[in-house]
Amino acid sequence: MSSMEESNVSFRYPLDLQLFAGEKTEKATPKKRQDTRKKGQVAKSPEVAGSVTLLSAVLCLLIFAGYFKDKFVHLYTDVFMNRLSTDVTIDNVMMIFREYGIQILILLAPLFFTVFIMALAANLLQVGFLLSGEGLKVQFNKLNPLKGLKNIFSMKSLVEFAKSIFKLTIIGYLVYSTLWASKVEIASLSQINIETTLIFMSKLTVNLGIKVAIALFVLAIMDYIFKRYEHEKSIKMSKQDIKDEYKNIEGDPLIKGKIRERQRRMAMQRMMQEIPKADVIITNPTHFAIALKYDASNMEAPTIIAKGQDYVALRIKEIAKDHGIITMENKPLARALYQRAEIGDSIPADLFQAVAEILAYVYKLKGKT
Repeated sequence: MSSMEESNVSFRYPLDLQLFAGEKTEKATPKKRQDTRKKGQVAKSPEVAGSVTLLSAVLCLLIFAGYFKDKFVHLYTDVFMNRLSTDVTIDNVMMIFREYGIQILILLAPLFFTVFIMALAANLLQVGFLLSGEGLKVQFNKLNPLKGLKNIFSMKSLVEFAKSIFKLTIIGYLVYSTLWASKVEIASLSQINIETTLIFMSKLTVNLGIKVAIALFVLAIMDYIFKRYEHEKSIKMSKQDIKDEYKNIEGDPLIKGKIRERQRRMAMQRMMQEIPKADVIITNPTHFAIALKYDASNMEAPTIIAKGQDYVALRIKEIAKDHGIITMENKPLARALYQRAEIGDSIPADLFQAVAEILAYVYKLKGKT
């Protein structure tokens, strides 16, 4: 390979890598799912609620057939036997409308209640409990006629149109096959009484309604699976999106590093300010330095107020020298204190004797008790 070809390869590789990183190939994170859900963007098929509503309505008519029959017969009997001779006045008309309105509501109550509960259950099973006001916000970009035309002739619109044609085809076939199977009975309806005709028509209607509702429900399940697939595809993220989200949640690692560095500097500064209060500095002598303080009235045991290694140890000894703090060399004790206790801790109990001897010597030099 020539040098020119090598340079071209090295130039294209980062660009290809960037394109690959920008592809939305990763599943959405929980935060992305939560954000899209808050916006009302969920996997939902309106066909499910419609088919469940239709199926529950037909089954309700089948289950409460006797109830509906009795109410209808009572309503029409009252009309033809008691109301035809009633004087037509404003008061009478208002009374009739009020009474019949209440009776019609009582008649349709089981149907309304069943349809409402089943429609609510169908939506809850799809998306759960969700209240979002994003759909109520005014979005002026939707008023763009060019964008509207683009949506009309988009692939999504074509898919919805194809689904509607397929659904109408299925319904048409079911209606045709059901009526054709009952063509003999339908042709002989003119020869039977009205009660038998009504019974036959009600059975035919319920039979056809159940077939259509079940077919629509199967199509709705397929549509829901497709909508869920589309939703998962639409919320996919690229590797860069995931990195950006992590930075937003956890914070930029560079900024967090700077914050930790600043916290370390502040902690170091506070530690250095405590060194002049120490009673003694125990050293290694070059690698470790530990500043101890003991106040018999407030402390149960000597406390470490500063410690450091290498450069920090050197700085501790310099500050101690400037403030006249006595420095004692004890390699095993210095190493043990550095490794087994932190700043602000009391010294370990097994080191009491060694530290007490050093403090006694320091107090003797200072003329303290």
